[in-house]
Amino acid sequence: MKKFLTLLLMMTVASAGLFAQAKKDTKVSGPVMNFKETTVDYGVIQQNDEPYREFHFTNNGTEPLLIKNAKGSCGCTVPEYSKDPIMPGESGILKVKYDTNRVGPINKTITVTTNEVANENRILYIKGEVKKKESAESVPAPKDKGIFTNSPKG
Repeated sequence: MKKFLTLLLMMTVASAGLFAQAKKDTKVSGPVMNFKETTVDYGVIQQNDEPYREFHFTNNGTEPLLIKNAKGSCGCTVPEYSKDPIMPGESGILKVKYDTNRVGPINKTITVTTNEVANENRILYIKGEVKKKESAESVPAPKDKGIFTNSPKG
C-alpha cells in the first residue's frame, strides 16, 4: 500500500509538471500588451523642466494590438500614442507630457484602452516632484551697493 501511494504521488507531481510546461509554452491568442515598466519616475525636477517621458511596450500576442484611447487622470497629464496597429512581436512607445509648471508632488495615472481580450484597460503611473525654480527676483541684492545704482552706498 505504501509503494502504491508513493507511486501515485510521483505520478501526480510529474503530470502537474507536464501540464505547467504545456501551459507555459502556449501563446495567448489575440493581442497582448507587455510594458517594460508601468511606472515612470520623473524624480525631483525643476519647474518648467522637460515634460516628456515614455512608456515602452511590446505586443507579445498573436494578433495586431490597437490602442483605442489613452487618458490622463487630469488635464496636466497628456498621453500621446500611435493609432497604427502594433504587429505581434513589435514594440511601441506611449509618450506622456506632464505640466511641469505645476509645483509639488507628481502622482498621476494614465488609463490605456486597447483591443486586448483579457485586459482591455491598462493603468500606468507617473510620479516625482516638481520644485519651484528660483527666479532672479528672489536673489538678494549685494549689501555693499545701493538698490538703484552700481556704486557703493555712502
